[in-house]
Amino acid sequence: MIKQKLFTTEAKAEQVFLVGVGSKTYDHGWSVTDSLQELAHLARTAGASVVGTLTQKLDKPSPTHYIGKGKIGELVDLKEQTWYDTVIVDDELSPRQQRNLEDALGVRVIDRSALILHIFAQRARTSEGKLQVELAQHQYLLPRLVGQWRHLERLGGGIGTRGPGEAQLETDRRLIHKRINLLKGKIERVRKQRSLYRRRRKEEGIPIVALVGYTNAGKSTLFNALSKAGVDADHKLFSTLDPVTRRVALPTGQQLLITDTVGFIHKLPPSIIAAFRATLEELDEADLLLHIVDITHANAAHQCLTVERILKELNLESRSRFTVFNKLDLAVKNEAEFKALATIPYFEEEILLPREGIVLISAARGWGVDKLMDKIACHL
Repeated sequence: MIKQKLFTTEAKAEQVFLVGVGSKTYDHGWSVTDSLQELAHLARTAGASVVGTLTQKLDKPSPTHYIGKGKIGELVDLKEQTWYDTVIVDDELSPRQQRNLEDALGVRVIDRSALILHIFAQRARTSEGKLQVELAQHQYLLPRLVGQWRHLERLGGGIGTRGPGEAQLETDRRLIHKRINLLKGKIERVRKQRSLYRRRRKEEGIPIVALVGYTNAGKSTLFNALSKAGVDADHKLFSTLDPVTRRVALPTGQQLLITDTVGFIHKLPPSIIAAFRATLEELDEADLLLHIVDITHANAAHQCLTVERILKELNLESRSRFTVFNKLDLAVKNEAEFKALATIPYFEEEILLPREGIVLISAARGWGVDKLMDKIACHL
């Protein structure tokens, strides 16, 4: 993978300032404030210390600097008060926007996509996961190479000559294109191998159930509750990058395969979806999807809509699925109160879900898991 040092690993965490642009409700129901709160969670996950936030109400970001000149002046003044080292922007920046912002602020500027890629690089453990993350990193870096060599472009050149920066830029482009093609070849071999495994499973006639959902919704915790697999289920973003599959017996004695997959997130970079195509193909072979929702999260409805939108982009909107409201142990006092719950009316105004397809559980406590297994058995 690219050794991209976004944040220091020393005792003193890097000081970051968060910047977001948008109207009151600007992206599928997400407010700027809610999106920046999630960005802050991402930054802390990456090891940074958030020292402040700044927002601006615009119909769309400035094409040259992302934010207006007045807000840039505010950011410059705030640097003396907060001593931030880095500015993180809550959208994907164009190379031009990033370059202009860095010139105006005098500090490093990264965007949401770079931050998510950094966290993915931290989380990647298997060779497949590392390949996919490195491919996404190179695809993200390629259009941003120009700014890497501006200091050399001014050193030479003239009529009939080229500056050393331009020559280095062309060399780097060739190297990155070569590396991207190499990574794509390796991932394609992984994809074919996975396809072979899926074909064998299909020949055995064993149904497949795949867990999908927003990151940190509790997919891995439920996976462990169903399969006793003991996979990493820490309370952190993107704890699972590589799909994990285990065989599980239903109460009826029928065997099935359960697959845990990478979590989704608001404004998930397209390069991530493209790089993880081989992984996400596991969802395409599933007979049933379990959409896990952290029902206690303040933005549960928006997270649910984000997952539904990504499933639609993956052409999986018509796939059979149950919506599983998780973490009910955080909403009720005990199991008796949980059993008394008939339904959760949280989404009635925000999102339309089939009432017969909703299951209430607490994966951490095991509440409702047996009922979920019965429902899966009836469906299959």
